[in-house]
Amino acid sequence: MNRDRLFLGSCFSLISTSVCFAVIGAIMGSLKRQFALSNEEIGYIGGAAIWGFTISIFVLGPLIDALGMKNLMRFAMLCHLAGAIIMILTRPNAAFWMLFSGALILSFGNGTVEAVCNPLIATLYPDQKTKKLNQFHVWFPGGIVIGGVAAFLLGREVVTNLLNDMDLEPWRVTVALILIPTILYAILFTGQKFPATERVQSGVTFGGMVRGALGRPLFLVLLLCMCITASLELGPGRWVPAVLEAGGIAGILILAYINGLMAVLRSFAGPVIHRLSPTGILVGSAILAGAGLYWFSFAESTAMAFASATVFAVGVCYFWPTMLGVVSERVPKSGALGLALMGGMGMLIVGLVTAPQMGRISDGYLHQQLDREQTRAALQRVVEVYPAAAVGQPQVIRDEAAAAVSAATKVLTARELPEGDTAGALRTAISNNPGGDEASAVVEDIQGVLNPADNYGGRMSFRYVAPFSIVIIIVFGGLYVRDRKAGGYAVETIGGGS
Repeated sequence: MNRDRLFLGSCFSLISTSVCFAVIGAIMGSLKRQFALSNEEIGYIGGAAIWGFTISIFVLGPLIDALGMKNLMRFAMLCHLAGAIIMILTRPNAAFWMLFSGALILSFGNGTVEAVCNPLIATLYPDQKTKKLNQFHVWFPGGIVIGGVAAFLLGREVVTNLLNDMDLEPWRVTVALILIPTILYAILFTGQKFPATERVQSGVTFGGMVRGALGRPLFLVLLLCMCITASLELGPGRWVPAVLEAGGIAGILILAYINGLMAVLRSFAGPVIHRLSPTGILVGSAILAGAGLYWFSFAESTAMAFASATVFAVGVCYFWPTMLGVVSERVPKSGALGLALMGGMGMLIVGLVTAPQMGRISDGYLHQQLDREQTRAALQRVVEVYPAAAVGQPQVIRDEAAAAVSAATKVLTARELPEGDTAGALRTAISNNPGGDEASAVVEDIQGVLNPADNYGGRMSFRYVAPFSIVIIIVFGGLYVRDRKAGGYAVETIGGGS
């Protein structure tokens, strides 16, 4: 068994997972414009990339010894390949469902990677679990940096024009980035022998693993806390590029900066853990994460965005791996089931609750922020300009222009601007621009109305999530005080000693 190669392959598989997150976050704005999707629909696509993770980790996590780590990593590779290809082939007449399905399949692969690699790392390094899990999870933010910067470069005008000349849409090329680390980890794992998990090696039965997880109050408390820590980290992370870009800030670069800082901090996790203890780290992280996210909700300039992002990144960087490390060290008999439940529950809440609810909150505040007179004037211009601009164009462009006019007319004939339909009509007008100087001027007017409202709504959704940090500050603070009274943080062995 080649421990170093297994660790390296695990890191590349996590890069595939994180590139999925970065890519889907980076293209949310493009998908919203091109296919006239609402924030809620985009929230479900972004959420599918998360909660599908939960299905695979819940189902496969407890079964990794029965199914085999190698077989499950092959399954992860197939999911990463298939999900990316489905999204790349998305067509307008089935855009939402193709994007949703592709994101869901990708997340099956992501969940499988998490289900296998966390217990694999804990087994490979039984005396350094929290440290090595933090070093392994360097490559989640690290991969987001790689994917985020690549997505940013692909979105530059010179590159976009080059791709358009080649009849390639930039967002589809961005999705194709997922295929690169997927092929690399497939090569690294080929021919490798995987160990049995620590739980199997120690003779703990499956029933003992279940009792070790669900029968410990500490585990149940940590499971509930994981829902909040994941929501604080991953919920806003899904929206950062789209929200900030609507405000004229390079959101994908902010996301890359956040994750680059997280990667650097996780790579030095060993000294930090030695200095503060895992529970001490969690208390400090909760304080900084809540404060940083709340500050983030006021970010209207690039300087403020970077400053608040720094506090936020320092706060959330240790959450995920340290939560897994604490479970592995304080509830070791929970084994792969405990780690699967932790990761799965965190992703489930973010995918089914946090991300869609943030989208819904964003849509509500967006609508309130729209200037009624400017909105009606912009949509009236769509009705007046688009039919003439579409004359002589191919049938598909005439149909798109007609759809934009129809959506605008529906809003204009209502006594009050209808919530949801108004933003949808504005986005349809942007995505269905028939071309020409007049139509392009109309699009600029619409963006001037829509983008500030979109940015405000997104920032308000950040503000709604931030106060949940108070709950985990109290819980982690209690655990830290209890550890101090007991003489310090104690690691339990799977045999019951400490």
